[in-house]
Amino acid sequence: MRKNLLVAVFALFAGVCLAQENPFIRHMYTADPSAHVWADGRLYVYCSHDIAPARGCDLMDQYHVFSTGDMVNWTDHGEILRSSEVPWGRPEGGFMWAPDCAYKNGTYYFYFPHPSDSKWNDSWKIGVATSKYPAKDFTVVGYIPDIPSHIDPCVFVDDDGQAYFYFGGGGKPFGGKLKDNMVEIDGELQPMAGLQDFHEASWVHKYNGKYYLSYSDNHDEGNDKEGVKGDNRMRYAISDSPLGPWKSMGIYMTPTDSYTNHGSIVEYKGQWYSFYHSSALSKTNGEFNDWLRSICVDKLYYNPDGSIQVVKQTGLDAQ
Repeated sequence: MRKNLLVAVFALFAGVCLAQENPFIRHMYTADPSAHVWADGRLYVYCSHDIAPARGCDLMDQYHVFSTGDMVNWTDHGEILRSSEVPWGRPEGGFMWAPDCAYKNGTYYFYFPHPSDSKWNDSWKIGVATSKYPAKDFTVVGYIPDIPSHIDPCVFVDDDGQAYFYFGGGGKPFGGKLKDNMVEIDGELQPMAGLQDFHEASWVHKYNGKYYLSYSDNHDEGNDKEGVKGDNRMRYAISDSPLGPWKSMGIYMTPTDSYTNHGSIVEYKGQWYSFYHSSALSKTNGEFNDWLRSICVDKLYYNPDGSIQVVKQTGLDAQ
């Protein structure tokens, strides 16, 4: 027991987290995991950061990147961006919400929502930072122009190299093509038709030639779980086209113990995974607050017809 404790402490100070169960990152609070597999063979997770002691989602800042080569040992690559480094950003900082990352033509593009004004709710922009590396040296190059004030960017690069941009919140999902420069919309954004009870957290992946758009819904269980007043479920829809129309397929994840959920779906070494977040770690630490969340991952399985089985949540306080 003493030996195991020493190994865990050493790994923490080395920036490596030994993930035997969920949440798989335990030395800081994290949320909104965006998972990608890059050419180096590692799986990278880009996530937002809940800052303790929590005051609310306005304090979220200081994006981190984690990676793994075996889904057990996780490396914290450290902070890659904070609000004070955004030239056009909100003077008070904070409000660095759910991000995403994409790769094209030798460059990594990091997309993040951030307000440009103290009146944050009406001034959201989708910022873009670039780097030649997946987990360091990101520099803000601007934001996607001429789009509505919304959150939760997702960028999907299809097999032919065409990139698509998705975002939206408050029940309004949008999508469109990106130009080759990866920072401008090619043509017009369009509503994503056919989604049932969309709330936020768009994510697009491809399986067996079909496009899957997953997202969180507006489900509300009420105040029946230690003060939690929400509990989004994760839904998905399928299409033959990256921009729909979409056929709603139902729920692939029931609520966690968090008011929110935000996930990504990715294949790694022949196994599909569902990334998401919960508030289980802050409960365990005796400081439960819905804005002290932690990222989790579980295996995801498809049925023969292409539908997704409901994900079995594991780890601390699994549902």
